[in-house]
Amino acid sequence: MGRIYAFWKKLTSTISDLYAQIRKKLSDGLKQLLKWILKERYPAARNYYLNTRQRLAAEWDNLFDRDSAYYKPITRLWKGVLTCFLLFAGYIFCVETNFLWLMGRMPSVADLQNPKVAQSSQIYTADGVLLRQYYTENRTPVDYDDLPPTLIQALIATEDVRFHAHSGIDPRAMGAVLYSLVTGNTERGGGSTLTQQLSKKLFRTRREGTGLLGKIPVLSTLIFKTKEWLTAIKLERNFTKEEIITLYLNTVDYGQNTYGIKTAAKTYFNKEPKDLTVEEAAVLVGLQKATTTYNPIRNPERSKNRRNVVLAQMAKYGFISGNELDSLTQIPLTLNLNFEQPFDDSYASYFMPNVIREVEKWCAENDYDLYTDGLRIYTTIDSRLQAYAEEAMVERMRILQRVFDEHWRGMNPWVDENGKEIPNFLMDAMKRTNRYNALKKSLGDNEDSIRVVLSKPDTLTVYDWKTGEKRREYWSALDSLAYYKRILRAGLMSMNPYTGHIKAWVGGMNHEFFKYDHVKQSRRQPGSTFKAVVYAAAIDDSTSNLGPCDRMVDQPFQKELEPGPDGKRNFWRPRNSHGYFTYAHMTLRRAMANSVNSIAAALTDKLGPETVIKYARRLGITSHLEAVPSIGLGTSDVSLYEMVGAYATFVNQGRYTKPQIVARIEDHAGNVLHEFIPESHQALRPESAFLMVHMLKGGAEEPGGTSRGLWAFNVFQNRNEIGGKTGTTSNNSDGWYISITRDLVTGAWVGGEDRAIRFRTTQLGEGAKTALPIVGRFLEKVYKDKTTGVEPGPFPMPTFKVTKDYKGCMWEEEIFDGEVQDSTQTQDVIEEQLEIGPPPPPEF
Repeated sequence: MGRIYAFWKKLTSTISDLYAQIRKKLSDGLKQLLKWILKERYPAARNYYLNTRQRLAAEWDNLFDRDSAYYKPITRLWKGVLTCFLLFAGYIFCVETNFLWLMGRMPSVADLQNPKVAQSSQIYTADGVLLRQYYTENRTPVDYDDLPPTLIQALIATEDVRFHAHSGIDPRAMGAVLYSLVTGNTERGGGSTLTQQLSKKLFRTRREGTGLLGKIPVLSTLIFKTKEWLTAIKLERNFTKEEIITLYLNTVDYGQNTYGIKTAAKTYFNKEPKDLTVEEAAVLVGLQKATTTYNPIRNPERSKNRRNVVLAQMAKYGFISGNELDSLTQIPLTLNLNFEQPFDDSYASYFMPNVIREVEKWCAENDYDLYTDGLRIYTTIDSRLQAYAEEAMVERMRILQRVFDEHWRGMNPWVDENGKEIPNFLMDAMKRTNRYNALKKSLGDNEDSIRVVLSKPDTLTVYDWKTGEKRREYWSALDSLAYYKRILRAGLMSMNPYTGHIKAWVGGMNHEFFKYDHVKQSRRQPGSTFKAVVYAAAIDDSTSNLGPCDRMVDQPFQKELEPGPDGKRNFWRPRNSHGYFTYAHMTLRRAMANSVNSIAAALTDKLGPETVIKYARRLGITSHLEAVPSIGLGTSDVSLYEMVGAYATFVNQGRYTKPQIVARIEDHAGNVLHEFIPESHQALRPESAFLMVHMLKGGAEEPGGTSRGLWAFNVFQNRNEIGGKTGTTSNNSDGWYISITRDLVTGAWVGGEDRAIRFRTTQLGEGAKTALPIVGRFLEKVYKDKTTGVEPGPFPMPTFKVTKDYKGCMWEEEIFDGEVQDSTQTQDVIEEQLEIGPPPPPEF
């Protein structure tokens, strides 16, 4: 004990000496500073200070007896009080200013005046249907007027009965806490007011802004509490009691990833807050004590007991009567669960990633957060058109898949250009998967071991294309891959040609199993749908300046290419899809309607591939295009998104408008933050665009037109006019169809995941049989629904003078060797060609 006392004396003596040295240094430093500031006036100032000090000391002695027994204790007491006050003021100053980064950041004035509550952002269709919610905390705020009085009463009675009497800190509650610490009573609670709890939840004083001292266990609690007290006082100064109640109920956590009273009421009782009953309000207030312990889903009995405690508190403070308490506590705990799902792969699932990318880009540029700022994002799609597009896709693809499976019965559909099965196709495809790469890391380069693992059966969940549901199979990984490779893929997009607003976007059959988007992400050869670019260039370009009634001969065409490896002459000789040439002098409208390759190739050669590419760029096609003779037949890969946008230019009087995904973004109060205006430019002369619409209508009107399959659908009522173009690649790997109407431009693509997977015959694999029926069924559904605002009817007539002839050759007979013949008279010529084979190409 003596050693401890000696150590204590030595320690206090050392501190006193150190204090005296510091005091002397400060005094000397102050003297030097005053001498430098006052200069020659320093002696006079020093004498004045000493005289004043002596006078005050004399007056003090007249008032108080220094020799009194009480003098020293009283002065020490006052010095202690003053020291404590100064230390407390210094401590508050350090907390407020985060002195030397010791205490951590306090909420700023801006934070207090505009507290930021994390709110979920909501994404809507153009017609106001909620698509998705994105959030870190699932919360939708409400106003004070939307809160039922019983909810507020339950909250005040349970959490802070003197809420309206204090200014952020309740001295009685703090005294009760102190008393409980002294007596060991643990039932008195924490003493925090609602305002203190709000400050803790709103500004996360215990999780954010931790200073150096905030890492010390006991001291950190004192600092956190001080911050909450100070913040609570400031909140009381900046907000009314009603606003604080509203902020509190909008902020707190109710478990099950629900934040805020509106989301909680919807989740647990499927109600709006204003419709909550007394006992339901008591359940939600009771959750504030512990969201897991008193969760009505996980622990219904505990939740009911806690609810009854809240009701007892309401009775204790006169908010409900004793009789009401007795009856309410007997009511069983009844829930009506309604969990909101932020992500749903079943609707507009391929569209949503594109929305998120565009919105996140805007947020980054404008300092907003999609997941916390409560934005309202209005997309361009229409919920009804989107539903019809998805239905049409599923209906037609199931039919087509059955045809495809029957077509390849007993054979594998992955074949080369000669129709022979590609060896090791599945294993080569497997090598591009994550599963194979993982096995290679664990098993090394032992291909036999890898193949054994991939061939071992296991229970798998696969997509059943017949039902659209999941099913369980006992397959190996290679069996599963073979199954999925046989499933055809498809994409559909429809847009308003005038505004650029995309109205429907379906990137595939099922986003859960097939993530790849065949609208914008996928690029495939467009085949004959690209011919529209060639004909648009021929009509619009001042050098060619052609019109729908100009004629070209359907005859063999060849173009000499670079010599082959052996040095021999190399020619490109395109064939027509039906395998013969008519030698007819066809109008350009008939040639486009019948998709005659020879005329499109000759026209491309006349214009030059560079001119075709120039017009493709004007029409919004940004994919890489090869300047080769075959470009006019669609041999360069493009996306469906680009092609639909290009065709929309024809309907919009030659003005290209970039397809638009998002229309506008609002804040949580409905104020418009940004309206998206699509990129737009004049790509063609209005007359050229009008003539292209006339040309595209020929597909459904001209004899032998490739769009005639639309007549199988109920889409031509009310004098409706539809233009369109099919597209089929040379080996039937890709089938396309793009239609134009006065209100919508719609495109569809169908093909295998790999280009080697295809129909063996054009009769089954052409775009008119694969993609066109999807578009036809979609339009049929849209026209049937009179609420969409999309109605059948003719294209608008031009408001300008059309200088080129287009009416004089509609449905005109073909010309053979200068003589006009009916199209039925060409049968003899065709049969003769089929017997002797196509004529040799002309010499160039």
